[in-house]
Amino acid sequence: MALSAEEFVNQLLTEEALEKPSDNVKPEELEMKLPDDFDAEKFNRGRRFYWDHSYSFSTSMLLGLVAVFAVPSILKILVSTRRSNSTYTAYKRYLSTLLHTITWFEHDLKPGSRSWKSLYAVRSRHVRAGMAAKLKGLGVVSQRDVALTQFGFIGFSVLKPDKLGIRQLREGDWEAYNYFWHVIGYMIGLEDRYNICRKTFDETREVCQLLLDRVYTPCLENVPEYFEHAARVMLDGMWSVNPTVDEEATLYFCRYLADVPGYIYTEDERVKLQDKLKKHLKGKQPDTGVDSKLLMSKPGVDGLPDLPPRLLYVQDYDSLDSAPHFKRLSFRGKYKLAFNFIAAVLYTTYLGRLYFNWNFLYSLFLMKYFPYLAFFRFGIKASLINIFEEDPTDDTSLIPNAEYYNKKKVDEPWYKILWSIIWW
Repeated sequence: MALSAEEFVNQLLTEEALEKPSDNVKPEELEMKLPDDFDAEKFNRGRRFYWDHSYSFSTSMLLGLVAVFAVPSILKILVSTRRSNSTYTAYKRYLSTLLHTITWFEHDLKPGSRSWKSLYAVRSRHVRAGMAAKLKGLGVVSQRDVALTQFGFIGFSVLKPDKLGIRQLREGDWEAYNYFWHVIGYMIGLEDRYNICRKTFDETREVCQLLLDRVYTPCLENVPEYFEHAARVMLDGMWSVNPTVDEEATLYFCRYLADVPGYIYTEDERVKLQDKLKKHLKGKQPDTGVDSKLLMSKPGVDGLPDLPPRLLYVQDYDSLDSAPHFKRLSFRGKYKLAFNFIAAVLYTTYLGRLYFNWNFLYSLFLMKYFPYLAFFRFGIKASLINIFEEDPTDDTSLIPNAEYYNKKKVDEPWYKILWSIIWW
């Protein structure tokens, strides 16, 4: 009997799923094979749907990666590998991750293809990372970790396509895209009972909503230690191939998509948030704070820090400009955030989608062959990526979250503000 979406998520969030490795064999013993019922035509329709919206799907994956860092069990293993703790190693690791993902869409999935070799390389690295983590007493790369990472690739695009300008162009596009990621999950070792891409797109969307509510919203509200460091060095590294990336705007937009209380942008969202706060006050004075935890589910994962309540006040949301988290953004951050919303609207049009997709393809060419900004930062040879080579390590000290939170906001010089406007 098939599990309901809620039963599936309950199963995924058990200790059994957390303790079960993604693979139980050594890297050299891995055997890759296609699902028995593999449907090449449907899989390739999913690939085509990605290219129809390559700009927005890739944007959603970047935002999803930030969200994945907020899962304690995943972040713990990521930082322990020492392969993404500095700007340079994060650049190498996450550009390699992006190029691996693009490879799955570019090439047919069959034995011996570049896509097949890429998936084997990714799965092997998961096994090695899990073995190393186990030796250090940090757990394993588990079935649950891989499934929650799968959410990073599809979650926001599935749940908030309107915020990203994604729309179905042909009947069955979403079903095919769901199938594509179901197969990718299978290829990297996910058992069917933990694969969040279910038999139908509607069921997958329901699963993703439950995971957002029970994992990502509470985790991004109360992030684990070193989340800020991991996210910011990754975004700083990715700036080297995409100078439109802004750390503050991306972190805000990620929390906005994850429904973290207080992260709003539209007037409708502002009004709804104030109404929620007033209901929770239950007649108390308007200047009484409401604990943000009352506006979301309890976390379905362990390992989050025990912090004092974050209080939300009705009067803080009399306008967007007075909203605490939005108010803290720099001019450049607000500008980039506004651009994200404008781009999503333009992307729903034929010409808008054509322009942004072309822009992404041009950027992709530079990422592969001529990452000129990285050349200046890291050197020419050090900047080039071979996705089949192991990523370098470093001994960079991790910076606690508090150091990022306590940094004083410094007014930017006029020429940097001007540059942020000129350079989208």
